[in-house]
Amino acid sequence: MKRKYIISIGLLAVILLITYKLTANKKQIDENNTPQKKIAVKIPVKYAAAKEQLLELSIIKTGNLAPFKESKVITTSSGILQKVRFELGDQVRQGQVLAVMDNRTAQLDLQKAGSSLAKLKADVQTYTELLEGKATTREKLSEIRQNYNDAQVQVDQIKKQLADASVKAPTSGTISTKNMEEGVFANAGSEIATIINLTRTKVQVNLTEAEVYQIKTGQSVKITTDVYPDVVFPGKVSFISPQADATHNYLAEIMIDNTSQSPLRSGTFVYADFSRKSKQTILVIPREALTESVKNASVYVIGEDNRVTLKSVQPGRETEGFIEIISGLKAADRVVTSGQINLKNGSEVSLSN
Repeated sequence: MKRKYIISIGLLAVILLITYKLTANKKQIDENNTPQKKIAVKIPVKYAAAKEQLLELSIIKTGNLAPFKESKVITTSSGILQKVRFELGDQVRQGQVLAVMDNRTAQLDLQKAGSSLAKLKADVQTYTELLEGKATTREKLSEIRQNYNDAQVQVDQIKKQLADASVKAPTSGTISTKNMEEGVFANAGSEIATIINLTRTKVQVNLTEAEVYQIKTGQSVKITTDVYPDVVFPGKVSFISPQADATHNYLAEIMIDNTSQSPLRSGTFVYADFSRKSKQTILVIPREALTESVKNASVYVIGEDNRVTLKSVQPGRETEGFIEIISGLKAADRVVTSGQINLKNGSEVSLSN
């Protein structure tokens, strides 16, 4: 009897142990199947507030001086340069004779053509009188008149050759190059000299796409150079290219007067300061706040709950690291300036400026 009692107690203990084990396993399984609460991760970002400021355009470009005018002195006929009436550095005026080609052959041709023309003119008069007396035919008179007209054309051509023998200055200025000397043979179209006009000079600079829309023809520009460190030359924009070059730059020219007190030479390196202030107030944000290019501009705006919203904006002019916002934001809006790569709509952020 005692043995049966011990066996019963043992079986009961085994049953209790199995029951306990099954209960513990179920509790563990239930805990594993219960969803865990996710802890929200705040993404660290830097930010800045959109602000209003007076528009201040700051553009300083480097460029080179070029002559107001530059002309090549070209021969219009072939022959030997009989006389050259200029030297390097000479000041010449438009229309001044700079060189004379050998024209002796043309002078002889003109004398011969002139004599022939005079004879034909007399023949026209004689045959006109003969026709009136019916001593010749109208056809013969017409032939003589045609010969006279042809002779007149020949005389005019030779006179033009004689005129072309005198090579004249196409513009006023300074002789900057001399390519030929007296006694050499020059073909028609040969370049014998270069004239530059430096009474005024022009500065040539290249503007980027962002800059070219901020510059206007007639706008005042301050020109400075290391040659005259204390002198500011006032200039005005005279030309802006309507088409970009292969590097997407736009050529602009600024015209300035050349003074005798501080004379400028072609090729001098200069600085063109387009900077100007305006009474116009604009809304600006840091340039780095834009998440994409200027053409598809958008920014992350931080709400009161420190969650971000991606907004499209319309950008305008750039100035000193800031960009104008025409629409899409208002003053005091907080925009993310660093850390955008980790963000999406609705992300919660921690702030540092």
